[in-house]
Amino acid sequence: MDITLLVAIIIAVVLLAAGGFFLVTTRRSVEPGKDETEIEPTGGASGATAVEDRERDSGTVSTPPAQAPPPAEETVEPAPPELETPPPSAGRMVRLRARLARSQSAFGKGLLNLLSSDSLDEDTWEEIEDTLITADIGVTSAAQIVENLRTRVKVLGTRGTEEVRVLLREELLAQITTEADRAVRTGPHGGRPGVVMVVGVNGTGKTTTTGKLARVLVGDGRSVVLGAADTFRAAASEQLETWGSRVGAPVVRKEEGADPASVAFDAVARGVEEGADTVIIDTAGRLHTKTGLMDELGKVKRVVEKKCQVDEVLLVLDATTGQNGLRQARVFGEVVNVTGIALTKLDGTAKGGIIVQVQRELGVPVKLVGLGEGPDDLAPFDPEVFVDAILSTE
Repeated sequence: MDITLLVAIIIAVVLLAAGGFFLVTTRRSVEPGKDETEIEPTGGASGATAVEDRERDSGTVSTPPAQAPPPAEETVEPAPPELETPPPSAGRMVRLRARLARSQSAFGKGLLNLLSSDSLDEDTWEEIEDTLITADIGVTSAAQIVENLRTRVKVLGTRGTEEVRVLLREELLAQITTEADRAVRTGPHGGRPGVVMVVGVNGTGKTTTTGKLARVLVGDGRSVVLGAADTFRAAASEQLETWGSRVGAPVVRKEEGADPASVAFDAVARGVEEGADTVIIDTAGRLHTKTGLMDELGKVKRVVEKKCQVDEVLLVLDATTGQNGLRQARVFGEVVNVTGIALTKLDGTAKGGIIVQVQRELGVPVKLVGLGEGPDDLAPFDPEVFVDAILSTE
């Protein structure tokens, strides 16, 4: 056989075989009665999707449920601070007596030692007077105390420590005691709250005293609204907010640099609206030498009194400043008619004699004393407890 013919026959056989295979494959893909799951996908993700669609149509595959959206993230509100229950004002000074005694006992012991000496000559009496003056009692008061003591010791002939202590206690009480009312006027009247303005120079502890006074009143069962009228210091408003949140006293405040008189007025208005017992207004620290600032303080008081009477103006004095504190008191008294003194930092290096000077020269009683840094270390001033602490031998 011709080799060419043989090659042609082989090629023809191969082509016929290939055509038959293609025909069979095509028929199987469309032949009815066959399981469609045997059909190979024609390729890629689109093929797989087509198979799934047919399976769902025939009921062989159930449609999965729609995926639920992820749960919304819960916003956890911060828990409100637990309200504290401050102790009542009654007995606070007595509870703080030991602390006062530790800070003032050197002064008392020095006087007792001098008065109990065997020889009370002229030099000893001068030393006693100097001791009183260095305790910030003031020259006039010191001279009067010494004169009275000299007369009584000479007449009675006393020398024993206990006898001398009794005489010295009586003389100190005579200087500290005043006919002015020491009660802080905070009670409501005429359907309106009692209004207290807290004033003073920078650094004396005005804002802290305001917060502590709120605690004293809440401890006595009063409802209090605080006014953050120190708008020159953002920290002052935040600090007052912290004090108020501890005892449940709302704080009226505005943005830094706002008009202090406006804040004070709004605080009083809120106190009236809510039927509060007391509104305490914390004012910005003012240098007693700056006329403009002092005039603004007077404006705050005038604006508040368009809404409600100001019952109390407490001047906060740092007990460690001595004579400078007395000068501050004079200027503030001229501007806002100070009605009482809150003497702070009496537990440190303070000389308690400043109490005598302030009251003697200004006719303004010391009503509150700060005897520590704790939240409940502000107490109504009690002259007898104060003198007994000075002369304590414990």
